[in-house]
Amino acid sequence: MFKSFYLSKDWRIWSWGGLLTLIISLFFQVRMTVAINTWYGKFYDLLQNAGDFKNNPSDGIQQFYDQLISLDYILNGFEGSPSFTVIVFPYIVLAIFTGWFTRIYGLRWREAITFNYIPRWQKVENEIEGASQRIQEDCNRFARIVESLGLQVIRAIMTLIAFIPILWGLSDKVDIPVLRDIEGSLVWFTLIISLGGIFISWFVGIKLPGLEYNNQRVEAAFRKDLVLGEDDKKNYAQTETLFELFTGIRLNYHRLYLHYGYFDGWMTTYDQFMIIAPYLIMGPGLFTGLITLGVMVQVSNAFSRVHGGFALFLHNWTTITELRSIYKRLSEFEKNLDYYSALETTKS
Repeated sequence: MFKSFYLSKDWRIWSWGGLLTLIISLFFQVRMTVAINTWYGKFYDLLQNAGDFKNNPSDGIQQFYDQLISLDYILNGFEGSPSFTVIVFPYIVLAIFTGWFTRIYGLRWREAITFNYIPRWQKVENEIEGASQRIQEDCNRFARIVESLGLQVIRAIMTLIAFIPILWGLSDKVDIPVLRDIEGSLVWFTLIISLGGIFISWFVGIKLPGLEYNNQRVEAAFRKDLVLGEDDKKNYAQTETLFELFTGIRLNYHRLYLHYGYFDGWMTTYDQFMIIAPYLIMGPGLFTGLITLGVMVQVSNAFSRVHGGFALFLHNWTTITELRSIYKRLSEFEKNLDYYSALETTKS
């Protein structure tokens, strides 16, 4: 799965060159999110102090629009503070390119795996269960999930590197007992609740990988009988057989959806709590005058970024579950290819 793409001379430019391109693109996107976080502080402080411009509203309105759409940062040779427009439009362009290139990258990876499997499979005389599904469907899903999840991991690492110092520095603004005496309290709080969320998610979703794996097996059996029935309806695709196979599919899906229901309930509760978590910690500082509204918004944004990095696997738990199931099937397929190939070589 990995060797056919990353260790192949034929795919070296795409595998490593493409990966480097994506890393550079993600690096600049993260830098822009840091710039937006800095912009939040100035913009919301301006809104909080809007009452100071009652005697000169035109000045306040001018500053308001300068923060949003001014191009002075570019016209002045990239000096001063960029407006929201100056930051966000390059980010949009880069995000569009990254999304497009990521899909192309995943397609090339799928191509590398597929045409590594095909000649090996063609040489094997023994029938391997679900071979067509492994080559056609699982290779596609594996490449797409890994490239998407892999980029999220890289983005999360870069985000953590960029935002942890910001959140650490803002921790001295905490004004509630216990936490205010801990250096970097916001970072430690985010780490603890993220790891706790991952542990609970593992416990709640412990049966999901096995159910996903079984689901693919029963789906493969149903699909195989239908495909064989296209050429021989007398011996295959009989109503009784198909009904029996579909009954297995239905029962497995009911179990799968039941466990996903438990997991979704936990995830929804957790995500809703995380929305208010930074306000619970930082809110008292607004009333004591320790922080301004701009700082509050900066903390909330930085908190969500750092928590998102720590909780990457939590928020992608169902995707990881699917990936584990696919990886298990492809690993079994590769082992069967190697086994039957070695067996036939020994016989000859």
